[in-house]
Amino acid sequence: MIPFSPPRIDEKVLKEVNDALMSGWITTGPRTKLFENKISAYCGCKTTVAVSSWTMGMEVFLRWWGIGPGDEIIIPVYTYCASANVVLHTGAKAVMVDVSKDDFNIAIDKIEAAITSKTKVIMPVDISGFPCDYNEILNLANKHKEVFTPNNTKQSKLGRILIASDAAHSFGALYFGKRSGSLADVTCFSFHAVKNLTTAEGGAVCFNLPDHFDHDEIYKDFVTITLHGQSKDALAKSKKGAWKYDVLVPGYKCNMTDIQAAIGLVELDRYQENLERRKEIFTAYDAAFSKKSWAILPIHEHSEKTSSYHLYLLRIKNISEDQRDEIIQEIFNNDVAVNVHFQPLPLLTAYKNLDYRIEKFPEAIKKYQNEISLPVYFNLNNNQVAQVVHAVVLSVEKILNKE
Repeated sequence: MIPFSPPRIDEKVLKEVNDALMSGWITTGPRTKLFENKISAYCGCKTTVAVSSWTMGMEVFLRWWGIGPGDEIIIPVYTYCASANVVLHTGAKAVMVDVSKDDFNIAIDKIEAAITSKTKVIMPVDISGFPCDYNEILNLANKHKEVFTPNNTKQSKLGRILIASDAAHSFGALYFGKRSGSLADVTCFSFHAVKNLTTAEGGAVCFNLPDHFDHDEIYKDFVTITLHGQSKDALAKSKKGAWKYDVLVPGYKCNMTDIQAAIGLVELDRYQENLERRKEIFTAYDAAFSKKSWAILPIHEHSEKTSSYHLYLLRIKNISEDQRDEIIQEIFNNDVAVNVHFQPLPLLTAYKNLDYRIEKFPEAIKKYQNEISLPVYFNLNNNQVAQVVHAVVLSVEKILNKE
């Protein structure tokens, strides 16, 4: 069986993790701080805080920004549940909008139609690693300044709706030559086990607010709030006579550890070769499936954007959801693991119970019903790529020929 997305764990990773374990410092420490600095340098953002997961990073950020009951945050309906969950946890309303006809990302015209005086944040999601239209989204935020109603001094200082990028998929992606992490006011990455760059579990919050914000102060503030509000972390307290600390705010516990950062440092150091291999796999899939009349190939590169090549979202023309599911089962029967990204949120019980209705999102359901995600990862060799192609073609044509 060809797995869907195993992490790249090899001797380099084992050595770095072992060195971290033997260093005597395994929680947040020098490796985490180095990892944060290297992420900022790679992405071109102003500061970075490493956290335990995308989910905690984004939720803590929203709370830090003052989001709560009565506020609205615009998100795409086509995303993983975490994008909505973090909004709901704050007590705010997740305003779901449909996706573009051209790709799987949030539709600009649907964002504009959803903006109200309660809108505090727009959260675009870079589905599959393909960047959203950030310039157009920022233009919308500036265009609607007159309806923006700030709740606190941070929001007043920005003076418009904040753009918080859900870049769980897009580490390394480019938009007009700039890397993901520097494309929005705030960007949150996921380093979960299946992501391009993994720390087993983990994430990072990259801040790139306008220059009149003090990013050194933001870093200190955010590090404090992600460690129970303590005025000192464990590394600072370990210094001679520095045991005493204060708790400045009732914070959270979602710091990254040096063990996690050790994996991330290795992965970041060799990330370019990872992206290049993933692109080779995308190119091979494109070459194979472009010959098939039933295939709709994903957009992953054009003049303004370059994907991180995280997910290859193949679609099959003119099939039903039931047929798609049959095709997936056939692919598995041919010893290849595939997936679906994603079930639009109103299909899930939690959101149905909150009265979100899939009928309002025709583009999302259209894409979901015929989408199949194919394996893409560094260690997937050319023979395995050919095996994936063979299994997909065999399975699709078997089900289509049944009709």
